[in-house]
Amino acid sequence: MTKAQRYRELLNSGEFIVSPGVYDGYSARLVAAAGFRTAATSGAAIANALLGLEDIGVMGLSENVTHCRNLARSVDIPLTCDADTGYGNPVNVFHTVRQFEEAGVAGVNIEDQVSPKRCGHMPGKEVVPLAEMAKKIEAACLARRDDAFVIVARTDALATEGLEAALARVRAYAAAGADMIFPDAVRTEDDIARIVDAAGVPVSINMGFGIRERPTTPLIPLPRLRALGVRRISLPRMLPAAAIKGMSQALSVMQEVVASGETVNRTDLLVGIEDIWELMGLQEARALERRLLTTDSYDAKYGAPAASA
Repeated sequence: MTKAQRYRELLNSGEFIVSPGVYDGYSARLVAAAGFRTAATSGAAIANALLGLEDIGVMGLSENVTHCRNLARSVDIPLTCDADTGYGNPVNVFHTVRQFEEAGVAGVNIEDQVSPKRCGHMPGKEVVPLAEMAKKIEAACLARRDDAFVIVARTDALATEGLEAALARVRAYAAAGADMIFPDAVRTEDDIARIVDAAGVPVSINMGFGIRERPTTPLIPLPRLRALGVRRISLPRMLPAAAIKGMSQALSVMQEVVASGETVNRTDLLVGIEDIWELMGLQEARALERRLLTTDSYDAKYGAPAASA
């Protein structure tokens, strides 16, 4: 069973899906190791991490697909990916979806912002006409070779056109074939309830940092979201925010060490090298080497085993 088929099975099961946002090999493997059944790339976090720039539409298709291919390869759980606006018109969207599906991911988000887009929680967003986005969704569905591959239609219209216009888009995108609707920057529980009622297909809500408030969508308890009919939440900013916090703290301590000249051993701030090796699968790599290298080559790398007494 492919990862897309596993994701589709999970979606069809009615289970409430929690997808932490990932952006590199560490975050992807940590999500899988923590027991989450799916993950979702954060386009903003990938742009931040790869380019050192804010999410303002600078990252291109090839950069995104290549990075997502590596992430999908690194874990066994299904990964859905942020394909931004689809990188052009409906014809471009067709080829964008083909590339992401070939990369081994389980599905993609396509959003209705104009290009260059920006993070959905920034001011200054604009959206394309409803009919144009509906054609993009149609193109995305046409492009996939496996019907299990999930097409997620994201709308940013709440911030630019208001709820009624956003509801019209939700209905149109579902009618065009979207498997899931993703309204971004949702403001209230009532908005969520009305979107779920209008969609007729699963709805995904962006809970951002997950365990910290932000100025846009409020933190809503997971049981309440489930009761509202939400089928998936994504947490795109949680892991990058946690990483930034942890790295900042470690760097601050290191600056103190530079100034004082003292040696410190902060196991509360840093994992050990053994933890990194375990997370990245060193034992599996060693086992593969042991199986495929000649005995002499393996012993040259790691030393011959001690002779039995």
